[in-house]
Amino acid sequence: MYAILDIETTGGAFNEEGITEIAIYKYDGHEIVDQFISLVNPEIPIQPFVVKLTGINNSMLVSAPKFYEIAKRIIEITDDCVIVAHNADFDYRILRTEFRRLGYDFTMKTLCTVELSKKLLPEQPSHSLGKLVRALGIPMADRHRASGDALATVKLFQMLLEKDVDKEIVKDFIKLKIEKGIAPKLLDIINSLPTKTGVYYIHNEKGDLIYIGKSKNIKKRINQHFTGITTSAKKIQAEVFTVTYEETGSELVALLKESQEIKIHKPRYNRAQRKNIFQWALYPEMDKNGYLNLKLLKADGRKKEITSFTTLNEGKNVLFKITEKYKLCQKLTGLYESKAACFQYKIKECDGACIGEITPQEYNARVKDFITNSEFESQNMVIIDRGRKVSERSAVLIENGIYKGYAFYDLNYQINKIDILKNILIPMQNNRDTKNIIQGYLRRDKSHKIIKF
Repeated sequence: MYAILDIETTGGAFNEEGITEIAIYKYDGHEIVDQFISLVNPEIPIQPFVVKLTGINNSMLVSAPKFYEIAKRIIEITDDCVIVAHNADFDYRILRTEFRRLGYDFTMKTLCTVELSKKLLPEQPSHSLGKLVRALGIPMADRHRASGDALATVKLFQMLLEKDVDKEIVKDFIKLKIEKGIAPKLLDIINSLPTKTGVYYIHNEKGDLIYIGKSKNIKKRINQHFTGITTSAKKIQAEVFTVTYEETGSELVALLKESQEIKIHKPRYNRAQRKNIFQWALYPEMDKNGYLNLKLLKADGRKKEITSFTTLNEGKNVLFKITEKYKLCQKLTGLYESKAACFQYKIKECDGACIGEITPQEYNARVKDFITNSEFESQNMVIIDRGRKVSERSAVLIENGIYKGYAFYDLNYQINKIDILKNILIPMQNNRDTKNIIQGYLRRDKSHKIIKF
């Protein structure tokens, strides 16, 4: 758990400031699970420049609770949490000072989103909260008020968690759990997981990743791992210490994240998925009569394929649909073996390319039409799909045929400019697998929307 907070103070001499407002959002890495927001009577005057900055004045705080009256609630909501703030040294120092006045030693681990953003968003010219949220398209209300700043920090931290492909933030959090000796039972782990689409990470007692997977129902899939009787399932059951996850909403984003993170982290029990999972591919080949044939063959990295498939059966099913949609010949697409005309010609569903009744030029134009519509090279598009909640969408960016990454954005912040999208993009690797994942998803899932630019 993370306690993401912001504090407004009276200003004044170092360690003599008083708290005027505090906002704390308890965040489990996915959503806010608790919150506490309150004005505070500091019992000392507020500096005039602070009144101008925050809008909080002395008269507003006369009837507000004093710090000792809210101290217990602060301890409760931050218990077992890592403190997260923008410029955490300041907020943590102020809190510790107030608790020290009460004779209580308030000691917590902290994370600073200024430092994290410098590391994970080095391209940003400024790492101040106001400029960062504007550049990243994060909606913000009540700037320089505790609740508004803390809520913006929650959204910034969520984005930083996504940008942290090495999982350093999560690893540190797991180490904290290990230090405390928390070893939940398998049933407890399952009950803590959502029934949503995303990527899940299975960790051992050292915090190392031993398996990465994706599912449209994370809880159901983990339950299958924990009740499975295969050798690999039993190994996972014996070693699992905790499971972390990232909701994606979009199955496409989950597929792409799973593929990349397996390549980066190389988990012990993902050996099969480290290799190329697309074993079959579609290739164009010119026959001796000048007709472009589509050949479904074992994937060969030395040849340029049109698209790829995980199994031969999947390839054949797709090829039947392509043949029908583009009015191609089953004989020339390898779906019907014959020395004479294909069967479709006999039932008048093929116009006779198989026996030379139409010219190669006429037939090849239809094949080239299919190839043009399928290839990525030189394509510029954004694939808009489901987000993690109703008010959100995901966006996958392909620029000049290269997969650049994905982002999430709120519906009230529509992405109309590619520059804004690039600011919030989670950069991802472009490779043969990502191209095939995207092509395969576009073939079978119709819930997405494509914006070309």
